[in-house]
Amino acid sequence: MLFQSSMRKELARSFGATLVVLLTIILTIVLIQTLGRVSRGSISPQDVMLIMAYAALGRLPTILTLSLFIAMLSTLSRMYQDSEMVVWFASGRGLSAFLRPLLRFAWPVLVLITVSALVIWPWTHQQSADMKQRYDQRGDLDRIAPGQFQESANGQRVFFIDSASEGRVGSNNIFIASVEKNKNTVTTARVGRVEVVNDTQMLILQNGQRMENTLGKPDLRVTDFEEYGISTGQRKDVAAEAIEIRAMSTLELLQSRSNSHQAELSWRLGLVFSAINFVVLALALAAVNPRAGRSSNVILVLLVFILYSNLIGLGQTWVASGRMGLGSLLLMMHGSVLIGSLLWLAKRNENWSLADLLPRRPLSAQALAVKSSVKP
Repeated sequence: MLFQSSMRKELARSFGATLVVLLTIILTIVLIQTLGRVSRGSISPQDVMLIMAYAALGRLPTILTLSLFIAMLSTLSRMYQDSEMVVWFASGRGLSAFLRPLLRFAWPVLVLITVSALVIWPWTHQQSADMKQRYDQRGDLDRIAPGQFQESANGQRVFFIDSASEGRVGSNNIFIASVEKNKNTVTTARVGRVEVVNDTQMLILQNGQRMENTLGKPDLRVTDFEEYGISTGQRKDVAAEAIEIRAMSTLELLQSRSNSHQAELSWRLGLVFSAINFVVLALALAAVNPRAGRSSNVILVLLVFILYSNLIGLGQTWVASGRMGLGSLLLMMHGSVLIGSLLWLAKRNENWSLADLLPRRPLSAQALAVKSSVKP
């Protein structure tokens, strides 16, 4: 009881601290990326917090796996450094005896990783795709904020208004620059209003000027107008784009035989199996070099984690290209890592060496006579 309770308490403290640090780092990175997308007009400023929440939930399996791996390896390394391992070994506890308390601590986290990878991951991508689709379906004028230049949905026009009346029906001091049909056009107007004609959103400009020239030619045509109409997009809903593969549910992926769907399934299952393997890897790799310090363990964790994650991504590419099946990939990659980790753990537990594995030659009669003669 003392052995397992002391392990669980220290693992819980280390896991909690590591999780908080990683979440802070990830949320900072996600915030910077989200603000960049807002500045480019890809998402609405009002949806920043929701996008951040979905992004953090989508990265939850990776965060939990890395936190669990760091917590276990750092705890075991600390026990080696403080000679606690010597005490437990002297009391009859082998290295393999630590596997049971590690699994008892890790199983709730492993369940959460499984749910996150198989259920929460596609749900967050579905919600993010829906929000982006609703934002892209808005009219061009709905994107504009007074005092800001805003690009249209097709990227061919740039709008600017100095001020807008209540309800965004009318605007003042309007500037529109567009490049269409090999012509560069700049339109300015004092006043504008929005009307819907035959399900088409129209911007009716009044008291303005239109300058038009052909790209690559010096000609310039200037036209003054009292009223001029510009189409700014359809008000009706556009057809929804195909759902991304990452937004498909795990059940749908299991029922599909498409290589791209099987590749996405290999990624999700790889997150689950890698988390299980990391528990065994942490126990097999835990050791302390007094000359290197504790920082070497963190470097080792990151290197192993990055290598394993890249292998999962590489396996996903192989499945997508049809070079390998889903079952073969899972068995070859994750099965081999698990077997290798267990063998390395057994080697450390039993103090195996290369000399023990090599066949020994029988001693000759002369060697036996010398050996017997030196005995007291």
